[in-house]
Amino acid sequence: MSLALVCMSHSPLLEFNDPPADVKAEVEDAFATARSFVHDYDPTLVVSFAPDHYNGFFYDLMPPFCIGYEALGVGDYGTTAGPLDVPTPIAEQLAAWVADHDLDVAISRKMEIDHGAIQPLEILFGGIDEVPTIPVFVNGVAKPFVKMSRVRRLGEAIGSFLATLHGERVLVVGSGGLSHDPPVPQWATADDAQRALLLDGRHPTAAARDARQQRVIDTGKAFAAGTATIQDLNPVWDRALMRTLATGDLSPIDAMTPEQMALDAGNSAHEVRTWVAAFAALGQAGPYDVLSSCYRPIREYIAGFGVMTARTS
Repeated sequence: MSLALVCMSHSPLLEFNDPPADVKAEVEDAFATARSFVHDYDPTLVVSFAPDHYNGFFYDLMPPFCIGYEALGVGDYGTTAGPLDVPTPIAEQLAAWVADHDLDVAISRKMEIDHGAIQPLEILFGGIDEVPTIPVFVNGVAKPFVKMSRVRRLGEAIGSFLATLHGERVLVVGSGGLSHDPPVPQWATADDAQRALLLDGRHPTAAARDARQQRVIDTGKAFAAGTATIQDLNPVWDRALMRTLATGDLSPIDAMTPEQMALDAGNSAHEVRTWVAAFAALGQAGPYDVLSSCYRPIREYIAGFGVMTARTS
């Protein structure tokens, strides 16, 4: 078994809002570097750590973690709709292993996933069913949030399972963050219509989805123009986190609290939990080296945008 990693920010605005040409080119170069890394590694299995944005998981039942035994993309923001190639027997073994390691984890035999999980697969592989993929949902949007130490332990447990898969080349993908505060309703301040969405907004009409997406697109344009009221990006916070992840010692992350994360980096900065889980999984295969790292704060994407690749030494 060998293990490699790609962590990347995602943004539903990649195909809708254009940053300056040099910034867009830098992001495309980072994606190209990651694609080349993945092509050379040639994974036989992908484990995808990703959040959701009230497209597949809702407050009618919101787990902190969920392993998908089967999964399909919902097709938001023009991403691919339809089933992933999930190796169900391995996913079942993974869930049992995690439970045996004293971590409570939900499972889904029909996980619905959005751009947060789909976009990296499209960028890295050109499709969502090119390589067998086990999706792992990590809640990064809905309070309450588990401690960061719990996220790290989830990654470690999954990494220790992956170490038992002899003959496999496993790629772990962490998708989300970094600092950003898009216009996602918060339950405490949401109106009745917004609470209905947060509670159970599954399978909206095309018109309802388009209207919801347009609000985010418009916010991105306003944010780039300096007229949006959302919280600003925090490059200092983003770069500090990336440096910590690169060291291989994730213990400082245990001290991060949800309240301070939101204050420092926005309500959706909790998506960095996917990066923490992915790096923790990678670390279970031994010391690792970061082979590429790119970062840009990009207002048009409403994201502190980062891409990292790493392999065990």
